[in-house]
Amino acid sequence: MSNESRVDCGRRRLVVATAAVGGVGAITALVPFVSSMLPSERAKAAGAPVEVDIGSLEAGQMMTVEWRGKPVWIINRSPQMLETLPKLDESVADPKSAKRMQPDYCQNEVRSIKPEYMVVVGICTHLGCSPTAKFKRGVEEGMDASWLGGFLCPCHGSTFDFAGRVFKNKPAPDNLEVPRHMYLSDKRLLIGEDKKGA
Repeated sequence: MSNESRVDCGRRRLVVATAAVGGVGAITALVPFVSSMLPSERAKAAGAPVEVDIGSLEAGQMMTVEWRGKPVWIINRSPQMLETLPKLDESVADPKSAKRMQPDYCQNEVRSIKPEYMVVVGICTHLGCSPTAKFKRGVEEGMDASWLGGFLCPCHGSTFDFAGRVFKNKPAPDNLEVPRHMYLSDKRLLIGEDKKGA
């Protein structure tokens, strides 16, 4: 074998070794970069459905859970709360919930699967403030005498009834959003998913 052949073999090995080291280095640098583009466990959890125990929620009580970084209100509506809804049809902007602020299975007079339970995202549809529960009737809660109970947004005064329907002539353009949800049992609620898997 000539000296020239030996030199060429040496150069080839050097080139192959350099390329291999460079390839390994590129992959090593690429893995964290690609990993950073994948959603984190926290981000996955933020969009994941939330299972809630509603067994201890008595009539007239409300609880708040977090789903996708938003407050979701669950209210066990008392018979008195439910009685107010038909009385307010003339006062609310979208009494039949014609706008798509709820899944199809909640497009009814109570905007829910089970009449006694209200499940809504507790964020005003005007500028994203969180309304305050004002369950008592009339002026004792600082509302006018015709107030039958519901929610008041402290930012700009939008008011909502016990179905999350916005009253007429208020800044909020839409009813409160009803998220997809389903009942796993009489005492367990899953927010963020329904039988369609959406």
